[in-house]
Amino acid sequence: MDQTVAVITPAWKAQDTIVTTVQSVLTQTHADWELWLIADDGFDYGAFLAEAGLADPRFRFLSSGGTGRGASNTRNVALEQISAPYAAILDADDRLKPQKLERAVAALEHHGIVSTALDVMTDDFRHLRYVGDGPDRELSPGTHKWVSLSMDSMIVWDRRRADGRYDPTMSNMTDLEFLLQLYRTVPASMHLGTPLHDYVKRSSSMSNGKNVAEGMIRSKTEILRRLQTGHYGLPQAEVDGVAAFLTISLEAEAKYEAALAATPGLLFEDHLEPMLAAVR
Repeated sequence: MDQTVAVITPAWKAQDTIVTTVQSVLTQTHADWELWLIADDGFDYGAFLAEAGLADPRFRFLSSGGTGRGASNTRNVALEQISAPYAAILDADDRLKPQKLERAVAALEHHGIVSTALDVMTDDFRHLRYVGDGPDRELSPGTHKWVSLSMDSMIVWDRRRADGRYDPTMSNMTDLEFLLQLYRTVPASMHLGTPLHDYVKRSSSMSNGKNVAEGMIRSKTEILRRLQTGHYGLPQAEVDGVAAFLTISLEAEAKYEAALAATPGLLFEDHLEPMLAAVR
C-alpha cells in the first residue's frame, strides 16, 4: 500500500533555516516521503541545498510563480501537483522529530487527520514549552483547539479522505481555517500527545506587534463568522466548541499587549491557557 507523505515546505528568505529543516526530513524513520520545497522568493534552493551537501531524489523544487505571494498561495501550488496519498506541512524554520512521519502514518490507518503535540522553541532551538502534550486521544472539531491551542499546520492528513486549499485572503489563522475544511469530511482526528514537531518562535514574533494582533483579530473574527453561518457544514455542537475557543482567544488578543508589558517575553500560549482553563 502506498504510504508516501508529501511534505510541503514554502520558502521565503529561508536561507538561514532551510538546511536544518531539510535535515529533519532526511532523518525520518519513515523513509517514504517527498519533500516539496516551493520558493516564494525566486531563490534556487536546490542548488543551495546541494552546496550544503543535501541532495536526494525525493526532493521536489517548485516556484510559487512570483515573489512574496504568501504561504497560502505557495502551499496551494504544491497541493495542486502532489499525487501522494498523504500530505504534511513543514514550515521552513521548523523541524520534524525523527518519528513524526512514522507515528503519523500509523495513526492514519484509522483516522483521516493526525495532529501532534509541539515542542515550542526559540530560533536557536532552546525549549520554551510544550503544547498539546499528554495522552494520545481522538478529537472532534469542537475539542481540537482546546488541546492544540496554538498552530494547526503540524497536521498530516489523508488526501483521499479529506482535502482543501489554503485561503490567501486571510492574513492569519489560515491553518485553522484549512483544518476546518478537512473536518467537513472527517468527523474526528487523532492527536498524538508526544511532541513530534519543533515549532520555532522567531525572535521577531515572540510578541504580537500591533499589526499582527490586528490581523489575528480580523482572521479569528472571520472564521467565527464562517462557523456561525454554516460555512463548514459542521454539527452545531462542534461549531459551538470552536466558537467558544475563538471567543476566548479574541478576548486574549485584546488583553495581550497589557499582559506582555507586565510580563516581558510572555508567550501568547501562556497568556491564553489560563483563560481557557477558567471556563472548563
